[in-house]
Amino acid sequence: MALLEFFRPSKKSSASIAKERLQIIVAERRNSADGQPSYLPQLKQDIMEVISKYVQISPEQVSVNLEQRDDDLSVLELNVTLPEEDK
Repeated sequence: MALLEFFRPSKKSSASIAKERLQIIVAERRNSADGQPSYLPQLKQDIMEVISKYVQISPEQVSVNLEQRDDDLSVLELNVTLPEEDK
């Protein structure tokens, strides 16, 4: 089956693409020596654009934080407050 997938690659889901991007960001953060990374505001903006395709949100409803716990562990925290559904 893997041989067929090589010749006909399946379309990647948005979740797998987002996961790959976050892995790149975390790897970049581990390699940088300065404080807060410069890409966090753009990351927040990109996340807001994607969520806005489905629901209306404001910038105050999205927070992105990167915490360095020790040399080998970085935690990317994303909090999104979604509006309640209309019934």
